[in-house]
Amino acid sequence: MHALEFDGQGGMTLVRRERPSPGMGELLVAPALVGICGTDLHLLDGDYPLGRFPRVAGHEFSGRVVAVGEGVMRFAPGDRACVDPNITCGHCDRCASGAVNLCRALVPVGVSIDGAFAEFVVVPEKIAYHLPAELDAQAGALIEPLACVLHGFERAPLPEGAAVLVYGAGSIGLLAIALALHQGAARVDIIEPSPVRRKAALEFGAHAAFAPGERAVCRDVDYVIEASGNRSAVADALSHLAPRGVLLQMGVCPPDASIPLAPFDLFDRELTLVGSQSLSGAYARAIDVMGQLADLPAKLVSHIYDLQYAREAFTMARSENARKILIRCNDGAEQD
Repeated sequence: MHALEFDGQGGMTLVRRERPSPGMGELLVAPALVGICGTDLHLLDGDYPLGRFPRVAGHEFSGRVVAVGEGVMRFAPGDRACVDPNITCGHCDRCASGAVNLCRALVPVGVSIDGAFAEFVVVPEKIAYHLPAELDAQAGALIEPLACVLHGFERAPLPEGAAVLVYGAGSIGLLAIALALHQGAARVDIIEPSPVRRKAALEFGAHAAFAPGERAVCRDVDYVIEASGNRSAVADALSHLAPRGVLLQMGVCPPDASIPLAPFDLFDRELTLVGSQSLSGAYARAIDVMGQLADLPAKLVSHIYDLQYAREAFTMARSENARKILIRCNDGAEQD
């Protein structure tokens, strides 16, 4: 098979590898379309802490089951499947408490084991779901990032009729706009430095889009979603919160980044600060929500590249013109 291999030093090579075989309780999947996300860009650069190299990345995907290992009960060859890429132990204290995304023995597909930027990938049956007939391969590739946003909203439920402010109009920020409106937000504004991405946010339904520093600070926002990972954005977000406002931190800031925080202000306005990492147990629920957001794939997917043009795809993924970039790994796996 062909597979896209990262060396952890900025290099990627389309290599020939032996096609893997599914073991006990495993599926062999032919990925159809695979999304590029920020994690993949960090893996390519070699600065993602969990990365092990050489590595085939890719964790946002769906495809078709090609073969099944012994003991598989829910899938057969030919079935369409989508995959929650997080393999958890299921028995540590964090898994037992429901915080499966914080599992002490977490194994993320496409990060510490090989992922879906390849013609075939092996995954445990326990992390695979049947892709509904009404969802195409583009929607299937978007379920994982949608699940990340949905998990955030489950960590900090969005009040009905809330005024929402989103920092960052990358793919996660755009998904946050769509989901906030879907869940009943009365108003969603965006703060984003790129004019191109501000325009995209308005196309997703944002009521207003501001460059950094343009929006007056009047402590009028019920719910802020920080999706940029920019330290200054986090600090600015706190200044916009209304009393009893919520800051949902989804953007990945550098580990050594810090901001000033006035404890009295936290006390006086009764603010709530919530972190959200990955998708926890939200994947199955995201499949249902994706079915309710029928126009989402057409609005979010801006470019699709064949696997042989992955280098161009990753270059585009760093561009402000990119919304969500997908790589096509198997033509036949997209068809019903």
